[in-house]
Amino acid sequence: MDTLSYKTVSANSQTVNKKWVVIDAEGQSLGRVASVVAQYLRGKHKPDFTPHVDCGDNVVVTNANKVELSGDKWNSKKYIRYTGYPGGQREMTATEMFAKGPARLIEKSVKGMLPKNKLGAKLFRNLKVVLDAEHGMEAQKPEVINLNELV
Repeated sequence: MDTLSYKTVSANSQTVNKKWVVIDAEGQSLGRVASVVAQYLRGKHKPDFTPHVDCGDNVVVTNANKVELSGDKWNSKKYIRYTGYPGGQREMTATEMFAKGPARLIEKSVKGMLPKNKLGAKLFRNLKVVLDAEHGMEAQKPEVINLNELV
């Protein structure tokens, strides 16, 4: 067996092939949308995935205001933040956060699924969330991903 014919392929910033992807969130559950978006942002769907490199795609999520939550999560799911002052813990339900900005729900759930380091911050900048079906990224020729057809 020739050992030189078996080499591990490791991607870097010059060899990575990034593309644009559009995911429609209409009628989909929040967690399902977020997990698929995080996989595409990270690049785990590619055969040359490298954990320490930004080899993921640029993702546009459309119809963010039509995402769904199952059960009573609209009222029972809490989003907690801290202001930095004593006694400054604040909490907000999913309904309140949706009223402030529907895109925040998707952004917060996707950000929680990315690495908590500089690479995660860089990957998060590749995400665009829009409220309706028009995203304005036609010049990049994005590929449309149907969540119902994914295995």
